[in-house]
Amino acid sequence: MDGFVAAFDQSRLDVVARHAATLDAAIEAVQTRKSWSPYRDSPSTKIHGAEKPVQGRAAFDARLNTLFDLGQPGVVGEAGEEVSPFTGRPLGVRYPVSDPNVLVDAALAAWGDWRAADPELRLALCLEMSQRLYDRNFEMVHAVMHVAGQSYTQAFSGSGPNALDRGVEALAYAAKAMRDVVPTAQYHRDFGGEAVALEKTYTLVPRGVGLVICCASFPTWNAYPAIFASLATGNPVIVKPHPIAVLPMAIVVETCRAVLSDHGFDPNLVTLAVDTLAEPVAQKLVDHPDVQIIDFTGSPRYGGHLERTVTGKLLFTETAGVNTVVMDSVADLDAVARAVARSSSLFSAQMCTSPQVIYIAPDLFEPMSAAIVEQIDAIAADPAQAAGIMGAIQGEVSLKVVRDARAEVEDKSGVRVLREAAPYAHPQFPDARTLTPLVIAVEADGHHELYAEERFGPVLYLVRKASDEAVTEATWLAKTRGSISSYLYSTDEEFIDRAVPAYEAAGANLSINLTGAMWINFAAAYSDYHVTGLNPAGNACLADLAFVASRFRIVQRRRPVR
Repeated sequence: MDGFVAAFDQSRLDVVARHAATLDAAIEAVQTRKSWSPYRDSPSTKIHGAEKPVQGRAAFDARLNTLFDLGQPGVVGEAGEEVSPFTGRPLGVRYPVSDPNVLVDAALAAWGDWRAADPELRLALCLEMSQRLYDRNFEMVHAVMHVAGQSYTQAFSGSGPNALDRGVEALAYAAKAMRDVVPTAQYHRDFGGEAVALEKTYTLVPRGVGLVICCASFPTWNAYPAIFASLATGNPVIVKPHPIAVLPMAIVVETCRAVLSDHGFDPNLVTLAVDTLAEPVAQKLVDHPDVQIIDFTGSPRYGGHLERTVTGKLLFTETAGVNTVVMDSVADLDAVARAVARSSSLFSAQMCTSPQVIYIAPDLFEPMSAAIVEQIDAIAADPAQAAGIMGAIQGEVSLKVVRDARAEVEDKSGVRVLREAAPYAHPQFPDARTLTPLVIAVEADGHHELYAEERFGPVLYLVRKASDEAVTEATWLAKTRGSISSYLYSTDEEFIDRAVPAYEAAGANLSINLTGAMWINFAAAYSDYHVTGLNPAGNACLADLAFVASRFRIVQRRRPVR
């Protein structure tokens, strides 16, 4: 037995040592805001070799039409509702459905050793989970593709290394927050001639069970920082995936459980709460008294409900908003049109950072509108390019969004369709559900109701409006409807200087005059703050100290110096 314990102690020391340099580099990155990542976000075989893509595809194929057994407690049935947007066929993967109360009880039972563990060990084990997930990324890429509809390259990078970077970023802030609390101190002071000497101890006490509610279109991107932030600060986690996008999160939970088991911890510190569209389970977990931390990514409707009703618990939300572009003047019309067209087409605008409303100054409106449509047409006309950029439409709901938007502009004066939405032929998946952007010109005032709510799908509104008025309306939309990413183009520095305070007052992150190879809606972990928490698009930021610091509290004790 002594040898067994010693072996576990050594393995824990080893894992801390193995990941120490990565954690130090992540902390330096968030302090300097420089470009850094421990991972490569290209799927090139020159980087990974020829075998890993083949092995990843084989691992995904082996999952199809099987039961994904996680060894969880409280299993009361099975569920599986995933249908590939690329093939139109069910994945056939069945998942264990566990009683939510049993999952909470199992988390509490597993909690003792984890909350008592050295924070440095918890941080290192989270980094070990991240590394193992990176090692499985060629399996994950197919899982994300066939539940979300992301293209191969986007699923590999955006839902793999870029998402893991957000998780590691949260670990950097968790390390900073926990290391900032000195474990012991001595206090000396004279009170009325009497010397008082106290020894004080400060203990980090985690909040309780964390619940991570994932979205369907980008399940890993928000989940990784939430999972790692709670685990690193000592809290067990229950992961609640969207019923139509379970497989990626099942892979995540399986990996986390394996790391915990390998290092002597109860795997029930991380479990998967699977449900169905007909019988959702999220609210039962939200209402459970032992669930004390809730991370939610998804619709404004349910996110708003949580923000209005959750009390006495920590709640972190990211929902959605109306992302706008204001075009006052441009140095290179084609470059700006290409940047906007590409970002509006990326993943068929099923992203929280996709531009939706493009305000264009009157003298620029005709040439810019034509150029944007031309750039979208160029993407759509090349099936290989369209497949790599647009991917597939995840669900029928986004098709309905486009149909509804098209119907609403009929017989409206001053509103016309510049480009009809239409499928493109995917070169690899002939049955893929695809749709290129619908582009609508709004050239008269009084029609802001058409575009004042998020349209989660390929719909783009080009609005003719004077620049200062455009800034006023764009920032009003950000303040009242929410905005995650705002964009502005101008060659007039005085105009930019006037506009910036309005965006800051609206709590809207702003990109100015971005063109070129980088996607304008790319958000870089360690450097870009994602969501401000200052408008209805979400109450939390990925990532900052506030995202992690309240997941634990500090309990002190003091006594006379012995």
